[in-house]
Amino acid sequence: MKQDLSQLVIRGIPDPWEQGIRDGWHVIDGATLADDMAMDADVVIVGTGAGGGVSAEILTKAGLKVILVEAGRLKSSNAFNMDEGEAYRDLYQEGATRTSKDAGVSILQGRAVGGTTVVNWTSSFRTPDQTLEHWRDAFGVDGLAPAQMAPWFDRMEARLNISRWVMPPNANNGVIQRGAEKLGWHWDVIPRNVNGCWNIGYCGTGCPTNAKMSMLVTTLPEAMKAGATLFHSTEAATLEHDGTRVTAVNCQAIGADRVPTGRRITLRAPTIIVAGGGINTPGLLLRSNVPDPHGRVGKRTTLHVVSCAFGVYEDEIAGYYGAPQSVYSDEFVWRDGVTGKVGYKIEALPVHPGVTSVLLDTHGERLHEEMSALPNLGVSLALMRDGFHEDNPGGAVELRDDGTPVVDYPVTDYILEGARHSILSQVEMQFAAGAQKVRARHSDARFHTRWSDAKQAIEQYTFAPNYVPLGCAHVMGGCAMGEDDKTAVTHSDGRYRHLDNLYIFDASVFPTSVGVNPQLSIYAVTARNASLLADKLRPATARA
Repeated sequence: MKQDLSQLVIRGIPDPWEQGIRDGWHVIDGATLADDMAMDADVVIVGTGAGGGVSAEILTKAGLKVILVEAGRLKSSNAFNMDEGEAYRDLYQEGATRTSKDAGVSILQGRAVGGTTVVNWTSSFRTPDQTLEHWRDAFGVDGLAPAQMAPWFDRMEARLNISRWVMPPNANNGVIQRGAEKLGWHWDVIPRNVNGCWNIGYCGTGCPTNAKMSMLVTTLPEAMKAGATLFHSTEAATLEHDGTRVTAVNCQAIGADRVPTGRRITLRAPTIIVAGGGINTPGLLLRSNVPDPHGRVGKRTTLHVVSCAFGVYEDEIAGYYGAPQSVYSDEFVWRDGVTGKVGYKIEALPVHPGVTSVLLDTHGERLHEEMSALPNLGVSLALMRDGFHEDNPGGAVELRDDGTPVVDYPVTDYILEGARHSILSQVEMQFAAGAQKVRARHSDARFHTRWSDAKQAIEQYTFAPNYVPLGCAHVMGGCAMGEDDKTAVTHSDGRYRHLDNLYIFDASVFPTSVGVNPQLSIYAVTARNASLLADKLRPATARA
C-alpha cells in the first residue's frame, strides 16, 4: 500500500472561528434565537460562498458595516473529520441529494458558512479567453475582456495562494497523464488554492488542516475582524421591495434539524447583495416577485454536466488519498470551436467509498464485486461546456409548491452527443493508461478488457435522458449579465437591472457556463464588481 491515513491524527491546528468568537466576532446562530429580531447595516450580503466571501472582505475593508446571511450552519476545521456521511448531510444542499427537476442530473453544491468553497476539490482555473470573448460578443458583457480581467485574476490568485500543484499526482490523476501521453493528447497540472496542503485527499468533506484557502479561512475571517456580523442557520426567505428598491431582507431562523424555528429576522440596508449561487439566487428573486419585465430571472441556467468512466488496474490506485484533482486534459474543450458541438475537460474524481458506491449505479452482488476493487479503481470525469450553442440554452430555475428552488434542465440530444463522445474518450484513455478492464457510467455498461470491444459496445448504448447518469457540481447563470435589457438580468457590474440597490455577486451572472471549474472565475468577477461597488459607496461612508 502506497499510504495509509486511517490512523492519521491531526492536532494543533487552530480553528479561526473558535478563536475569533472568543475574541468577540459578532456571530449569531439563528437556531438559538428565542425571539424575532431586526438589524440595520450599510450592506446585507445573502450567501457566504465565493461571491459573498470576496465581497464581504472588500466592502468591510472599505469601511462599510456588513451583515452576512447564511442558511447553513457554521462548521469549521475542528469539526471536520473526513466522514463522508456526516459531511454530505451537513455541508451540502439538500443533504447532497439535490437534482434537476426530473432527476436526470445530480447536483452537488455546498450549504455552509463558506459555501461550496468549503467542499470543492480546489481546482482553480482562470476563465478561458474564449469564454470571456464569447460573453462580450454574444451577450454584450462590458469590461470583462481577457486583458481587463487579468489584473483581477492576478489579485485573487495572490490572495488565495493559487498556483500549480507541485506534488506528484496521486495514481488516479496519473491515469490522465499516462493515458494522454500515450494517445498524444494535451495534459497539464491543475492550479489549486491551497497553502501547506497535507495531501490527505478529503477536500470534499471540509479541510481539517485549514490548508484549503476557502472563504471559511480567508475572506470571511478578515471581514469578521473588520466588524462584519454573521447570521448563520438563517435563511433569506424574500427580498422586501417597493418595485424600485429593496428595503429589507426577510429571513427565517433554521434549527439544527434544518426545520424553520418560527423566528423571523429582518435585515435592512441601503445596498443588498445576493450571492446564494446559481439555483438559490434565482430562487430568492422568484420568491420575492422582483420586477422582471422580460421574464429572464432563472433562465439560461447552465450546468457543467459530467460523465464518468471506471478503470480497474493491476497496481493499487488508492484514489481516496492525495489531491483529488491535480492533472487535466483540454484535448476536447474546443473540439468543434466555441459554438460547435459540446466540448469537455477531462479530470479525475476522488474515489471515496461513499460517493463511488453511488457513482457505480449498481446494487447487490454486482455492487459488492465492483466495490471490492476500490483500491485498484481509477475514476475519470468529463466536464461539459454548456450554453454556447443555440441548441443548448441551458435550463430554468423555478419554484416548487413549498417555495424551494429547483432547476428544470432538459438533457437534450446536444448534451447526449457530448456524453457519448466524452465517455468514449475516457474509456480509451483508461485503456491507454494500462487499465485491465474499463466501463462507462451508463445503464447498459459492463466492464470490457479491450478498447475495441468497449468502443463497439458503447456505440450501441442507448443515449437518452436517465439512461446515462449525469452529475454536476457547477451551476451558473439564471441572472445573466450583459447590456441587452431583453436578455440580461444584471448589468456587467452585477447590478440588477430593475431594482436600483440590488447586486448579484455569484456564478448566476455568468451568461454561459465557464468551461472550467468556476471558483476562480467567481472570485475574480466578484472582486472586480465588489471593488466598483466599494468605490461607489465609500464617499457616502466618508461623509457619514
